[in-house]
Parts: sequence; structure tokens; C-alpha cells
Amino acid sequence: MVSGESHGSQLLPVLAQLVRFLRQLEGPDNPSSISLSVLRRLSDDGPARVTDLARLTRASQPGMTQLVGRMEKAALVRRAPDPTDGRGVLVEVEPEGRDLLNRTHAYYAATFDQLFGELSADDVDAIVRALPALERLAQAGEKHNAGQHGP
Repeated sequence: MVSGESHGSQLLPVLAQLVRFLRQLEGPDNPSSISLSVLRRLSDDGPARVTDLARLTRASQPGMTQLVGRMEKAALVRRAPDPTDGRGVLVEVEPEGRDLLNRTHAYYAATFDQLFGELSADDVDAIVRALPALERLAQAGEKHNAGQHGP
């Protein structure tokens, strides 16, 4: 650790650089980062209301409504009645949406595998050894967010 710098202040620029890299990476289908975020949430957590998707992705309600409409036209998601609220509508991921997530994940993983090939064996080993701790950090962040914003 650089003298006087917190762990967070050292981690943040590295994560920001990796996130920028991923957002700029053009995959075979070129989905937007927010589309991927919505698909990932729906795939991991199940159907959700547009208002919840907007809040969770920090998008505007009208913007999310437009995005869901575009994604629905592309057969990535579908709208379905909310079984607990007759007036409500849920957004669900479709098989094509899951396929897009899988293709994009495979492309990103292959790209990172190439980048690992440019690193020393010691660097690769250090990154791989850090992955379990980084996963626990990500899980702690999710718990923190759930405590602040509800489920």
C-alpha cells in the first residue's frame, strides 16, 4: 500500500479502468452496458418491474421504459402481468436474452484470457489468488447496498 492511501483509494482507479475497458469492448452483438446490466439482473434475480430496474441501474424511469421496449422488440425480454398485482407488469428475460449474456460473457472471458497472456506468470498467479477475496468484497458490497436500499 502506498503510504497514506487507503485500500479503497488504491482499488478504485484499477476497477474504474477495468469497467471502462469492458464498457468500450465491442462484442459480437455489441449490447450496451446497461442492456447487459438489465439482462444480468433479470437472469440472476428473476422478473422485475421497470421502476425497480430503473432504480437498480440508476437510470430514469422513461429511459428504462424505452430500453425495455427496445429489448422486447429484439426478443431479449418480455413483459408479463405481475401475479401479485393485477395492475403491475414484470419484465422477464427471454432465452435470446440469456443467449446474448452467455455469448457476451464468453467473448469478455476470451478477451481477458488474451490479456492474461501478456502478463507475467507471477502477475497471473497474484490475480488468481486475489479472486476469492475480491468475490467476498463484491458480496459485502451487495449486502451493504441491500441494507441501504432494501431488497
